[in-house]
Amino acid sequence: MQSNNKILDDISQLMTNAMGVAQGAKDEANTAMKSMMDRWLADRDFVTREEFDAVRAMAQKAREENEALKARIEALEK
Repeated sequence: MQSNNKILDDISQLMTNAMGVAQGAKDEANTAMKSMMDRWLADRDFVTREEFDAVRAMAQKAREENEALKARIEALEK
């Protein structure tokens, strides 16, 4: 009976270690994939959402200012 427990303990320890190694490999693969995707995206010169929103707001403001100036010019021409 004692040897049965020793074998089961060894198998249990082996499985625990294998799960730890598998978890470590998963984490390492995730990190490598994220790093590769970050490099790929950086090479594509994509803009961030914040940069896009800032430029869009600047364009909207410029459009509004142009419309106001156009109306002012039309009023002055009359």
